[in-house]
Amino acid sequence: MLYPTREDWLRAPRRAVALIGMSGVGKTRVAQLLRDTGDWFHYSVDYRIGTRYLGEAITDDFKREAMKVPVLREMLRSDSIYIGSNLSFHNLAPLSHWLGKPGDPARGGIPFEEYVRRQRLHAQAETAALLDTRSFIDRARDLYGYAHFVCDCSGSIVEIVDPDDPADPVLSTISQSLLIVLIEGSEAHEEALKARFDRAPKPMYYREDFLRRLWARYLAEKGVAEAGVDPDDFIRWGFAALIAHRRPIYRAIADRWGVRIPAERIAGIAGEEDFVALVADALAARAAA
Repeated sequence: MLYPTREDWLRAPRRAVALIGMSGVGKTRVAQLLRDTGDWFHYSVDYRIGTRYLGEAITDDFKREAMKVPVLREMLRSDSIYIGSNLSFHNLAPLSHWLGKPGDPARGGIPFEEYVRRQRLHAQAETAALLDTRSFIDRARDLYGYAHFVCDCSGSIVEIVDPDDPADPVLSTISQSLLIVLIEGSEAHEEALKARFDRAPKPMYYREDFLRRLWARYLAEKGVAEAGVDPDDFIRWGFAALIAHRRPIYRAIADRWGVRIPAERIAGIAGEEDFVALVADALAARAAA
């Protein structure tokens, strides 16, 4: 690891971490706290995905919808209007909308194979965005003068890596430049996440083999054809399975490549000093184990 011991971390003149964990555990909050000190560069993987790698696809999807409206079609074809994504660190809705949900088009769904195609593009984009962290660390330090770097990873990092492979191209690369920190949610957090998701289901990224098994099981259990699927119902139905699928992969990444910090401890931090101390404690616990 980049910082093998507690002392290495505390003495380091430059610190770099990659925060991983499920949605809502506090990754972005921690990144913002660190950024607000003025010494940490905040790199958002989701933002990089939605701007550098999928920005054109997202905008094209908006334009495709606009072309269905005669007056907008005419204005687009004459370059009289501009349509673009307003994606930001705090608003990833354009990326979620583009990912979509499979099922009945009348209820906002897209064909399953189109959904799979977009999932593949997302996987490629996420891999590239994670591999970009090395160059952004250099840019943050050499161009902007930031001493420290925090990478706010997408919750779906678990779907594109193999923590059991010592040569995994993503983990082996980012672990050379960043300390991987899992912010680990409790069972109570998972239940709250499920309840929140049930109220407002959103598109998710799945590993393709897992997604295809889930889709086949849903169609069989519900007794419906693809065109009759309620997109929100499928997303809700599969969410608990997705959490259970991801949980052991998160832990394996932390145990083999980084450290774990409970989400409830993260929730109590007020600033950089608290975070640095928590990471130091996690490194000490890893060494003791």
